Amino acid sequence: MHAYGKYVEKGLTVGANAAWFAFSRINRIRPNPSFTPRWSDKPLLKSWQKTKPPLGWPRQTDSLCPVCVREAREEILDGKKDLTVLQTDKVGEIKATIIEREGRILMVKDCKTHGHFEDVVSIDPAFSRHLEESFPGRDIKSHRDDELHNHGSSSIQYGRGSVLTIDLTNRCNMMCDPCFMDANQIGFVHELDWSDIKQLLDNAISIRPRRQLSVQFSGGEPTLSPHFIDAIRYARQAGYKVIQVATNGIEFAKHPELARTAAEAGLRYAYLQFDGIGNGPNSHRGVGNLFDVKLQAIENLFNAGVGIVPVITIVNGVNNEQVGRVIQFALDNPKKITLLAFQPVSFSGRDEAISEDRRHAQRYTLSHLAHDVKQQTGIGEPVRDWFPISFMSTFSDWADLVHGPESQWGQLACGCHPNCGTGMAVMVDKFTKEAVPMTAFLRAEQFARDLQKINDAARGPFLSIVGMTLALLRNYDPLQSPKDFRLVDLLGKFKKKFGGSGKQMNEVVQIETARQRIARRRTDRWNFLFIAGMWFQDLFNYDFRRTEMCIIPYATQEGEISFCAYNTGVGWRQIVEKMHLTATLAKWYETYGRHEIFAAGKSVPLPSTEHSLSLDANAVDAPAQTDLDSMNIPKTAREEMARLYRQHVLGEKRTVQIQPIRRHQKAQKA
Repeated sequence: MHAYGKYVEKGLTVGANAAWFAFSRINRIRPNPSFTPRWSDKPLLKSWQKTKPPLGWPRQTDSLCPVCVREAREEILDGKKDLTVLQTDKVGEIKATIIEREGRILMVKDCKTHGHFEDVVSIDPAFSRHLEESFPGRDIKSHRDDELHNHGSSSIQYGRGSVLTIDLTNRCNMMCDPCFMDANQIGFVHELDWSDIKQLLDNAISIRPRRQLSVQFSGGEPTLSPHFIDAIRYARQAGYKVIQVATNGIEFAKHPELARTAAEAGLRYAYLQFDGIGNGPNSHRGVGNLFDVKLQAIENLFNAGVGIVPVITIVNGVNNEQVGRVIQFALDNPKKITLLAFQPVSFSGRDEAISEDRRHAQRYTLSHLAHDVKQQTGIGEPVRDWFPISFMSTFSDWADLVHGPESQWGQLACGCHPNCGTGMAVMVDKFTKEAVPMTAFLRAEQFARDLQKINDAARGPFLSIVGMTLALLRNYDPLQSPKDFRLVDLLGKFKKKFGGSGKQMNEVVQIETARQRIARRRTDRWNFLFIAGMWFQDLFNYDFRRTEMCIIPYATQEGEISFCAYNTGVGWRQIVEKMHLTATLAKWYETYGRHEIFAAGKSVPLPSTEHSLSLDANAVDAPAQTDLDSMNIPKTAREEMARLYRQHVLGEKRTVQIQPIRRHQKAQKA
């Protein structure tokens, strides 16, 4: 865009700033009361009506003893205690204190029986303070949910969530670390039949507030379920607009037609396990050609019209050096990658009994992520450009207001605890590859405060849209935006994300087909790349204030359970799956035979390895990270168990070398 055009836009923003003050003054006069939409039995919340959990530090919260919980769970699984104790008693619960010590935020707690536990929550107090201060407050309290949210202290209490997760099967075609569910290791198969799947999706609609949320089919490996395609199709019929799959990509890489069939059924996004660039950084997963599998899966899914979201589980000393390389991969392929989901490791599933040495060496937090992005790519400032995921709920509130009381569904709202997730939005020019954090040219915090005033006034759609437009313009600096980025592009991105035409959500809207989606992505110059970090809890940092605000509920045969309460916490996953097991492994194999598993270096046979992705050859050829090897610390639970066997059974002497894990001090292009 010519410099003249930028200055014209700057003039418009100055005019909008003056108009905003006049609008805001008038808008404060006699605000309207909040309406009660059809999707809730309670009215929309004003900003001052939103509650918040205790924040800041030092603060006390409710947590769990990592040992007491495992012992109590085993008693339930062995039939020595009834499941109802999890609903009536505070099983394994202890108090924890969140403190600042020597420039870090820690959770410290003591069990009368098992002693002292502590773990790092953040390595940057200023970053964590910024996230907590940016938290706008909780969503409407959950209601009409007594039957589905009945899990004692672990019950979800606020909002509706944003991603409903349904594990179609616990079978998997890999056997790797880390793994939330310890797939292929528990001696039985838990696989939903068709009636179960329909029931879980139907149940989910009954909870209020009834918001649009993404439905994510997971596992195990969900593509192994015989109902995978039908489940996608039924979810769309039930009214959900965004259907996802959490997958390792093997079946999509082997079978291009599976990607096409899934897209035609309604699959919108594939959350693809993706630990780094090259087969070396993926070697800890145990598949010989895993990176080649990822590339082929991306190619096939993109060609079918499915969006790809690489999901990177970050383990300190294993693949933290890959943060910058993965982001560069997304920047080099902006037409194919629109979101990156980094997940700092949660020591659950196979890793629940992790040793203290390995836990401290491998711990990685959201603050680590923000600093690694800055150090490895030069993009973003941790305190300026990163915000809690829940920051966006103010914008969801505005969409709820504009869509009106007759809307059948509320806007998707990510109202999680500020310690759960964070993100940075980057505007990427698909043609020139220029990338600029949105908060470098948009005053996000002031924009959100302006929007709160609009929401609190509760005017009709027209005035709310006018107010939003003025607020957006006055907080936009075109001189700091990407070179060819125009004001109309900014307005278009916000309209696409949050609506703004005044149409009701219950009106019939033409759903974009896979073919239309492909055409739009190829013609839209700007990629809104969201770099997200979602940190799931484990027994060492468990905080019930986070659990009760969960936005990623698991739909199970025992109700909807918080992601962290299901995969860790008191361990509802192990209990639910055993209660509703489909068959023992022996019986399953006898009836259906064994499915193929790729492990111990076994490669996946691919029909083709051709792709159109842009790759950095140096990154692809880089070997696996060796920080933990030099510290003599195992990388995985399997390695740790083998070492314990050698030490305690074979009498091998334990040796430990203590030295710091490498941290990049200079920005690099990976």
